[in-house]
Amino acid sequence: MRVNATGAETWTSADSATRLSYAAGSHPGRVREVNEDSSLVAPPVFLVADGMGGYARGDVASRLVAESFEPLVALADVQPGDVEAAIAAAQQRVGALAAEFTTAPGSTLVAAAHVLEDGRGYWLLANIGDSRAYLHTDGRLEQISKDHSVVQELIDAGRLTREEALGHPERHVITRAIGALTASQADFSLVPAEPGSRLLLCSDGLTTELSDTAILHILSEGMPADRTVLTLVDAAVAAGGHDNVTVVVVDVVDGAGSPPRENTSPAPWERR
Repeated sequence: MRVNATGAETWTSADSATRLSYAAGSHPGRVREVNEDSSLVAPPVFLVADGMGGYARGDVASRLVAESFEPLVALADVQPGDVEAAIAAAQQRVGALAAEFTTAPGSTLVAAAHVLEDGRGYWLLANIGDSRAYLHTDGRLEQISKDHSVVQELIDAGRLTREEALGHPERHVITRAIGALTASQADFSLVPAEPGSRLLLCSDGLTTELSDTAILHILSEGMPADRTVLTLVDAAVAAGGHDNVTVVVVDVVDGAGSPPRENTSPAPWERR
């Protein structure tokens, strides 16, 4: 089965200060019949949702998450409260599916909205579960989301190394999800969106099959966003394709008021 992918598209902000080039792609993998992943690529909002539930309609759960963020696309200036409202709507809509099934469906979420703070471009990130966001800048790859998973808790407690986590029997068990775990809260962060940087959003179907080193190698090859997406998805499927694979790549071609490079690590998200 071929990768379901978009061609590279560009978006320019209303003030013409920011220009993004982006693409997305998805593949069900070699094992699963249904692709339970969904994505939204509609500047200034980008999103990946990984549904859970199998026959309990994880595909519907992830689609509802993506649809809950569509109202943000029409906004000229996305605010943190808008993202919170979208997450609340997703929780409500996916939670309502629980009445239809014995096992409640759910979904992960990793979303990034391009916003301006003090005239500078940033990514406002929100994540629930183990779908990830990475930032590729100056040949370096940094995971800018934090997994909500059993193995991440063990790593944080010093009881497991990252290398040991790769083969841990509970590596796919998550501790937060939309719908299935209704009390789950999102983590938020504000990350500089520098010209020349690349944002990668992905489901765990990519990171289960490819190491960060392999992902960095592909991101560093200098291919446009659409070719990079296809290469990442193809590599994950070739490596085993045990799960659905979804990838979104966003290149910051031009940016508004780039912040100093020492501020590239995630800043705590603060309510305004």
